[in-house]
Parts: sequence; structure tokens; C-alpha cells
Amino acid sequence: MVVDAPLVFVVDDEPAMLDIVTFALETQGFMYQSFRSAEAAWTAMRNTTPDLVVLDVMLPGVSGITMCRRIKASTQVPVILLTAKGESADRIAGLEADADDYIVKPFHPRELALRAQRLVRRQSGSGLAIAAGPFALDPAGDNVMVNSVRVPLTPNEFKVMTALVSQPGKTLVFDRLLLAGWRETDRLGGRQMLKTAVYRLRHKLESAAPGAGECIESVRGSGYRLNID
Repeated sequence: MVVDAPLVFVVDDEPAMLDIVTFALETQGFMYQSFRSAEAAWTAMRNTTPDLVVLDVMLPGVSGITMCRRIKASTQVPVILLTAKGESADRIAGLEADADDYIVKPFHPRELALRAQRLVRRQSGSGLAIAAGPFALDPAGDNVMVNSVRVPLTPNEFKVMTALVSQPGKTLVFDRLLLAGWRETDRLGGRQMLKTAVYRLRHKLESAAPGAGECIESVRGSGYRLNID
């Protein structure tokens, strides 16, 4: 469960790009809704106001620039524009549409997630609170609270823990956790590296609260999951 998790509307007509953006947001504790057109996202905004919109510039029908102008004309929702173009004219158009940030494809998913966090924090005046069962994460400090006991983690451990806490009960496959923790899946010895990180995580959690380490369960041949039942 994510406590007061920010909601992001992701608008892009490329399925692969939607997957990249939504995964990057998901690993940082965001909720999201994805749309293939500006019209669909604008219709959804009549009933739901998101905390952030990640918006492709080149969309079929209504363009991202036009959609950004509509959003800014009637709401205070921050907007990140995505584009495959790097020309200054497109950057200027985005700024003139009052976009809050502008990212040129291809980009690093972690960079997008960090920029999204910055904008949401600026808008709300607070950080993200990610929690499941006895675990609560502080994305700003790479710490996990276990029944109110603070446990410092390494950056990689924190990213793996964030992925698990964001989806309690769901089996996260090895490659997904490697991508979350190290931003790659083909590193030599990657599974052993992940296994070592999980071992250390379990030990740290167990030191803070007996039984906490056992909440990270191995799923034979697949990956790991967080069991808080």
C-alpha cells in the first residue's frame, strides 16, 4: 500500500515508452494512469485531478503542447513534457505552454522519476510516504522505518526495498529488481548481486524487529516478494 501516493497521468502513444515511464514512476511509489491520446487524458481530468502529468509532445490529434496549455489554463497541476526532438524551437514551445519541466528522449528512467518527485514535492510541500505493513520508506534519505525503528540502507538496497514495498504480495522477477536497484539486467553475476543485497536487507530488517527479515520471501526460480500478511 502507498500512503497518500501521488497520482500521475502518463500520456504517450508509444506502448514501449508508456511501459518505461510507468515502471520508473511505479518503483518510486507513484500511482499512475496511462493514456494513448491527449483527448482521453483530458476527459479523465474532468473527474480526477492528478498530482502530475507526464506528457508526450508528439501525439495523434491534440498535441502535447496544446494539452499542456489546457492544463495550465485551468489547473495548477505540474507538467513534464517528453519529446524525441531536441530542437530549441520545441523547447521554447514547451516553455511558452508553461510546462514545468522538459525531457528529451531517450532519457534515463531514474532521471524522470527524480524530476517527478521534485515537482510533486514542490507542489505539495512534502515528500512521498511509502508504506506497507511495518515498513515505511523515506525516499529522501535511503532509510526504512521498521515499527518506528530507523534502519539505514545503501542506495541499491533502498531501491530494491522500494520496489518490494510498493507492491506487497506481488512476485517481482529477478530482472525487474535488478533494473530497480542497478538500472540494468545484463550485468555479469547480476542474480548473485541481487541475492547478496536481499540477504543484507533481511539481516538489517531482522536486527530492527524479529521476523521482519522473513517478510522478504524467495519465490523459487522467479524472484522475491514482500509478504506482510
